[in-house]
This record gives sequence, structure tokens and C-alpha cells, in this order.
Amino acid sequence: MNIRPRRLRINDNIRRLARQTRFSADALIMPLFVKEGLRDKAPIASLDGHFHYSPDRLSEAVEQSLKQGVYSFMLFGLPIEKDECGSAAYAENGIVQQALRILRARHGDEITLITDVCLCEYTSHGHCGLLRGQMVDNDKTLPLLARTAVSHVAAGADIVAPSDMMDGRVMAIRAALDSEGMDDAIIMSYAVKYASSFYGPFREAAGSVPAFGDRKSYQMDWHNKKEALKEALLDIKEGADIIVVKPALSYLDIVSAVAEKTDLPLAAFSVSGEYAMIHAAGQAGLINEYGVMCESAASIFRAGAEILISYYANEVAAAIRKGDIG
Repeated sequence: MNIRPRRLRINDNIRRLARQTRFSADALIMPLFVKEGLRDKAPIASLDGHFHYSPDRLSEAVEQSLKQGVYSFMLFGLPIEKDECGSAAYAENGIVQQALRILRARHGDEITLITDVCLCEYTSHGHCGLLRGQMVDNDKTLPLLARTAVSHVAAGADIVAPSDMMDGRVMAIRAALDSEGMDDAIIMSYAVKYASSFYGPFREAAGSVPAFGDRKSYQMDWHNKKEALKEALLDIKEGADIIVVKPALSYLDIVSAVAEKTDLPLAAFSVSGEYAMIHAAGQAGLINEYGVMCESAASIFRAGAEILISYYANEVAAAIRKGDIG
């Protein structure tokens, strides 16, 4: 007898019950941009639908997300003044530090605050660390990254997310936090971050386009897969609590491989270029934007991610609530 799988005629409720990958808005993180010197909010041209916020208006974005069930936020800061050593990144009253204090005072423990730890938004040259000539000086950058992380936690961050890709930065940050009695602060490490062309809209939004050269000397070659596992395991050994793979959609094989070989929670960052492509194609009528957004988010979780950082976080949460994803 020829035995083959049966395609049952089932209703939506049964179909949801039988799904092999499940989702929750609890797993979503919304990126937010806070800009020094801004008195209100301003549209981000490269990320249609997203805004630069002044510190006192950032709560508006948080409240919109909370209504959708998203309570985790990753903050990126844009300072007025930049210098060669990115001193605004670790200034006591830096733009991110201001935003953290305001959000914590207004929302308390209702929200989870995550901060990007990198110098590229704060350096006059746009690179992620101190320079020696036209090359980034890895070792001299580490103390500044650690200082930035400590200042963020002191201002109210729950999680610090180093995205600089300097060797040894997780160990340096963990040691600095522990020495300040901040041993309960969580490190979400961008352990696997490729030198990708998908970051273009973000670099415009964050004002972090390099003044010269590129970041290929410290971000990963997108041809390499085994290197991803090596970097993830190194960061785990140094004390990371959560691992990030970035970008997501063109790197689902990497998400899957890292998920299989590591035990820590795994986050995937669906980056600005991924958002911009889907949104632009949807606006042009070339695709069903909502459907592609749902399918893309599902693919990331299906590959093994347990956390999704996405510019579509609010919309994905709404889709989960409707049952279109979860």
C-alpha cells in the first residue's frame, strides 16, 4: 500500500495548534534613536516610519510599543559633539545616559533597556574604536568600551550590547561591570557581526558613516561560516549572556549553526537594510509587505533565534496577537 502524508482539511485554530515554531512578543526588541539637541522628534529619511527622538519624547515611542506588547528597547545615541576618542559615548550626561534616566524614571521596571555599546556614533572619523593611523587600535579601545558600558548601567540600562567587534571586549566589559558591583548586568554580545552592505540605512540614521575606508578589518567576512562559531564560543567564554547574529535574513544558515552549537539565548538582528527593502517593495506595490514581514520573522525564529531585534517589532507583535505568525 502506498502510504504518504495526508494534507488534512483543518481550521485555523487546529493549524495554529499544530505549528512547530511558536512566537511571543516577549521575544521582540525595538531599536530606538535618541538625538542630542533635538526638541521634538524628526523622521529618519533612510528608515521610513521611524524617528529620531529627543530624550523627553522617547517615552512616546516606548508607549506605542507597550500597547503592542513589546517592552524591550535598544537605544542608539546621536551626540552633538564628536571627537577622535568618542568621549560622548561614556560621558556621565551623554545622550544615551540622559535617555536611560528619563525612561527609567517614567517606566520603572516595566521595560527592559538595552544599549548599543560602540564608539562609531561618537567618533569624528566614524570608526568603532580609537585609531592608530588609519587602523583601529583594538587594545586601546577596550577600556573606553568598558567605561561606556559601566556608564550605561549606572544610568539605568539592564543590558549592554557591544557591537564594535573588538577582540576581548566582552571580557573587558564583564571585568569592569563586576568591579563596580554591577555583576547582575547582562551582556548581549554582537558575537557574529558581518561586514554587510545591509547596514546602509542605519549608518545614515545613526550618523556613523566612516569618514574613510570601511569596517572589514574588524567585522566579519560574509563568506565565512566557521568563523561565526569561533567568535560566538569566544564571547561565551569571556562572559557573554546573550549572543547576537547580525544581519538575519541573508544569514539564516549562520543563525541555525550558532543555535545548534551554543546554549545561550540567541538573538538575530533584522537590520535596517532588510527593513528598508521589504518596506520599499511593499510601498511600491511589488509585494504584500505585511505578508513578507510575517514570513521573514517566522523564518528567523524557525532558524533557531529566540530573540528578534527588528524595526518591525510593533507590527510583528500585532501579527502574533492576530495569529498570523504565532
